[in-house]
Amino acid sequence: MSNAIASNRSKLATWSWALWGWAEHAYPTIMQTFIFATYITSSAFGKNTDLLSTQFGLSVAIAGVVVAVFAPVLGRRSDVSGTRKRTLLINSGILILLMFASYFVLPDPHYFGFGLLLYAIGSVIQEITYVNYYAMLKQVSTPKTMAKISGLAWGLGYVGGIVMLLIALVGFYLPTHPWFGVSTEGSQNIRIMFVLSGLWMLIFSIPMAIFVPETPAAPGAVKVSFLESYRVLFAQLGQLRKEAPNLLRFLIASAVFRDGLVGVFTFGAVLGSVSFGFNKTQVIFYGIAASIVAGIGATIGGLIDDRIGTKKTILGSLTGLVIAGLAVFVFSGAGQITYWIGGLSLSLFIGPAQASARTYLARLAPKNREGEFFGLYQTTGEAASFLAPAMWTLFITIASIAGVAKPTIFRVLGIVAIIAAGIWLMSRVHPSASEIND
Repeated sequence: MSNAIASNRSKLATWSWALWGWAEHAYPTIMQTFIFATYITSSAFGKNTDLLSTQFGLSVAIAGVVVAVFAPVLGRRSDVSGTRKRTLLINSGILILLMFASYFVLPDPHYFGFGLLLYAIGSVIQEITYVNYYAMLKQVSTPKTMAKISGLAWGLGYVGGIVMLLIALVGFYLPTHPWFGVSTEGSQNIRIMFVLSGLWMLIFSIPMAIFVPETPAAPGAVKVSFLESYRVLFAQLGQLRKEAPNLLRFLIASAVFRDGLVGVFTFGAVLGSVSFGFNKTQVIFYGIAASIVAGIGATIGGLIDDRIGTKKTILGSLTGLVIAGLAVFVFSGAGQITYWIGGLSLSLFIGPAQASARTYLARLAPKNREGEFFGLYQTTGEAASFLAPAMWTLFITIASIAGVAKPTIFRVLGIVAIIAAGIWLMSRVHPSASEIND
């Protein structure tokens, strides 16, 4: 095979891997954030929407526990068996089927349990799929291009999700007469968006299936039972604690600051509507703008990472987040313009921090153990997922007890505090990701 042909195949593999982010982001955008999650917690499924939200939150928590328990072992097993790509495609297929099945969640209280089950299973499958996807970064890049490709893929993911959301909103959610003659009765115009999301992911996942090569099985690997995998994993973790303390420091630091990043998006819409008076339409379009800005930030951040280093990019992004968050708090009295500027500034720094964190661990992970490491990455992230909601609640509680006139804006300080803690923890991580040898 000529060098030119090999180079072209390598580029196809890289773009196909990045395009999967574009394909998959239909799920978190349509299903987890903007449409399906609000649909099944609406009054159509019960008069007591507070109870629906509580049950919804419980399902999310249970899903998080399942991910934390299974992610590292499943990642390790795909490393050993050389089935990383196959596992990712199988899980992608399950996500697509779950989106198709969501069409049959009719707006009736009897269907709430069914919808909740689909959502919880999807949350688990999505997070476990990320383990294999992140682990493939090293095989579609070189040490010199890894940060750029990671940032590009993250940016494509954000933009892909937003393109899908715009199609859904313009074609089916907002108009009185949806496209293709779809009826609004029985919320069919909403339910059809779940099918479209599944088709979107199916179509744009095809290049991954064709052009990205499968990883070979780990040389000399011995297959063990599922339960035995835990024993092997814990033994290796004990060894890593002695040989690679920098890895543990990074996993802890990233778990903390990543939960702060999630908090910015998770509670951003609430902050906009409650503290700055955004109406429903403004919240949706703010979310679209925030995702586009985050995608641009991730792409630019990947280029910066290649120049100044991964740790500096992460710390710089987190510092920008703290400054933007404090600005939103300090200038909140200026009205909505503060959140449009400050909130979008927050989004700008989210992408680089996310992409560079993935890049750092991809560089750190030894060959044939990437899935195991990214499984730990997901597990530690789930372990810290209580921080954002806890600090969000704590700061508004303190402000309310203190008799502050508008206590809601104090919630942003809770998120800033988490990110600031992440900066301190990340500062203790060695800037070089070469502690563990292949």
